[in-house]
Amino acid sequence: MAHQAVVSYCRFIQSQVMNRARAQHEQQIKKARESKMCGTDKRPDPCPIITKSLSSDSIINLDHGDPTMYKEYWERMGDKCSITITGWQSLSYFSNTSNICWFLEPEFEKEVRRIHSVVGNAVAEDYHIVVGNGSSQLFQAALYALSPANALQPMNVVSAAPYYSSYPALTEFLKSGLYKWAGDACNFDKEEPYIELVTSPNNPDGFIREAVANCRKLGKLVHDLAYYWPQYTAITAPADHDVMLFTVSKCTGHAGTRIGWALVKDREVARKMTKFIELNTIGVSKDSQLRAAKILQVLSNCCECARPGETENFFEHFRGQMTERWDRLRGVVKGSDLFSLPEYPVEFCNFFGDFFEAQPAFAWLKCREEIEDCESFLKSHKIITRSGRHFGEIPSMLELACLIKITLSISYYKGCQP
Repeated sequence: MAHQAVVSYCRFIQSQVMNRARAQHEQQIKKARESKMCGTDKRPDPCPIITKSLSSDSIINLDHGDPTMYKEYWERMGDKCSITITGWQSLSYFSNTSNICWFLEPEFEKEVRRIHSVVGNAVAEDYHIVVGNGSSQLFQAALYALSPANALQPMNVVSAAPYYSSYPALTEFLKSGLYKWAGDACNFDKEEPYIELVTSPNNPDGFIREAVANCRKLGKLVHDLAYYWPQYTAITAPADHDVMLFTVSKCTGHAGTRIGWALVKDREVARKMTKFIELNTIGVSKDSQLRAAKILQVLSNCCECARPGETENFFEHFRGQMTERWDRLRGVVKGSDLFSLPEYPVEFCNFFGDFFEAQPAFAWLKCREEIEDCESFLKSHKIITRSGRHFGEIPSMLELACLIKITLSISYYKGCQP
């Protein structure tokens, strides 16, 4: 049938999960038999493995991404990423009282500046660093910092469609009188102050973006550069904007660590962003910062020490994985006349020293004209996606999160019962 092009790729993802799960379970059995133990020194029997096979009518959920594709690499890193946090550490609220961001751990600050220097994707020197609980908190902190407290009306917040689907909800969530969501930046023509959110590479379509709103003299910019890393796109120049947001979840895959950072030019803006986080969560976990610092340290080390072409180079390794996945996706979509994918320009990457085409973490899929609602069409074939309407676009467009997401549960390990 016509929809089999996308379904075949998604089944490929499922098969990867199944093969990986089987391999993990076989390894667990081997370890259990070698030790003759199973979680206790009183039970010598190996733990049973229970495996569930996916049926042909399984629901495939591609509504959101989860960067578990990075797990295998970090497993191979072993103890290189381990840290020890003693009982007396992290007692104080404060990390560095001489810093504007007083809860920023010095080690994390050092490694953030270092990774940007190694990769060359952003200017970090002479910038203030504000750490946050993921980039979502930093996004709200930036809106707070850039909105005048004494304005007669809320600051307009805009972004060019297709924009990140959570921008409207995040902007309106606190129901702040300081700012309000004002929609597509391309259509914003009011002679009023505004904040434009520039996501580059863009989520969902993967293209490099610049500001588009017309009234530049009244506008302030926030650049969301979460995906400006060389496994996703060519690093053509170091970004040097007023406010730039990054997160470890997109850089290294450690989404559960909940750490992001902002590079901020203006001291007063950095101070206000810090104040927002202080009032919101009284800072950011020191333990998470120390873990993120270690991860970034290992990342920088492997980039500086690994020879070109070696898989130990993190970005080289995952550029290869993303290339393979995009090749497979383009292959199955090409075999159907129902769907199409964006074509990206080939650009020179300063980090790799060669040319390559962008390979975003998400796929921006367009359906044929007669399919008015692509999300409903794929849902009827048990594929859950996110419609273009969530991104300020028409329903015939949608986002697939199957490039970095491999989280379909098809088996589980059942420990011994007491």
